[in-house]
Amino acid sequence: MIDTLKSANGQFFLIAGPCVIEGEEMAMRIAQHVTEITRRLGIPYVFKGSYRKANRSRLDSFTGIGDQKALNILKKVGTEFGIPVLTDIHTPDEADMAAQFVDILQIPAFLCRQTDLLVAAAKTGRMINIKKGQFLSPQAMEHAVNKVRSAGGSDVTITERGSMFGYQDLVVDFRSIKVMQKYAPVIVDVTHSLQQPNQTAGVTGGKPEFIETIARAAIAVGADGLFIETHENPLIAKSDGANMLRLDLMESLLTRLAELKLTINKIDKI
Repeated sequence: MIDTLKSANGQFFLIAGPCVIEGEEMAMRIAQHVTEITRRLGIPYVFKGSYRKANRSRLDSFTGIGDQKALNILKKVGTEFGIPVLTDIHTPDEADMAAQFVDILQIPAFLCRQTDLLVAAAKTGRMINIKKGQFLSPQAMEHAVNKVRSAGGSDVTITERGSMFGYQDLVVDFRSIKVMQKYAPVIVDVTHSLQQPNQTAGVTGGKPEFIETIARAAIAVGADGLFIETHENPLIAKSDGANMLRLDLMESLLTRLAELKLTINKIDKI
């Protein structure tokens, strides 16, 4: 799978979509919009949507529309637009279930050390994207990657999503991209890196005005891919709206990022 995400013109690949599947029509509109943009720009695209949110601050937080319903929507997105689809899993028994509907299984950051989960995901034969824990060094991710490969998982990527800085902020150490590329291709999760967790209201905050800053820096240091959550109206999103990119801003952002990547490729050849 990772080979299909490598662009002929040297572009980064993109993982993008809503934080959680809220409904079929919304998912299809987002997928269509981003697919049209990425095909024009030559950016390989993976649609992302969580079929269920297991890590919520409050008991009354939205967790999903139902596992089977959401997974069917994800499968329909992939079939309709001919693109790979990614979703999170949270327990070993979810791996086989989700693998029947999606192309890529994602291991959440808080669960990246869970051996049983990593092994179960690897045994499905799907590509595995491991998000680096906010509490881990980049060097520690070598062990997570080795767990997947030892269990037969040949396609694995690592996603940098920031490290805890105090109680309510995250920072991205861009040195970690080069460190982790020794183990696997590296994606930078632009929007989750801008979260402000542990708010007293129990709802995560964010700084979306820095989305382009983080994305440009990631491309400049050579990240293989970008991860950007997006929504038509983040103000009413069911999850993580505070740090998501508004969908109508996606085209202009990706256009600038694609131009930057091509410029850097030219410089690297000098």
